[in-house]
Amino acid sequence: MNNLIDIQSQIEKLQKQASEIKAKEFHSTVQDILAKMQAFGITVKDLQGAKPAKAVKGVRGKKAATAKSPKASKTAGVAVAPKYRGPNGETWSGRGLTPKWLSTLIAQGQTKESFAINAQ
Repeated sequence: MNNLIDIQSQIEKLQKQASEIKAKEFHSTVQDILAKMQAFGITVKDLQGAKPAKAVKGVRGKKAATAKSPKASKTAGVAVAPKYRGPNGETWSGRGLTPKWLSTLIAQGQTKESFAINAQ
């Protein structure tokens, strides 16, 4: 059976192995990077000024769209008069998800229209 001490010992051994592998492969990795930099004419200055590329998810069979933030609609954030009022004074404009208080009352057999505020 593995207990906490055994697992911690395994973690320590694996971390030591990982650092040894990293030390062995470090020099060859640096040489590989330098060779690619030379082949493509990349300088350290190029790397310092480079911005990380943003990943853009594409749709199958179509080109990926550029990453742009969606524009907010002109009416976003505009207050709307309440359309429904609950028994405890709760209100809902009728937009968005149905609030829990109304969902509960509908589940109990009441209708949404019975809580409509009559427009005068």
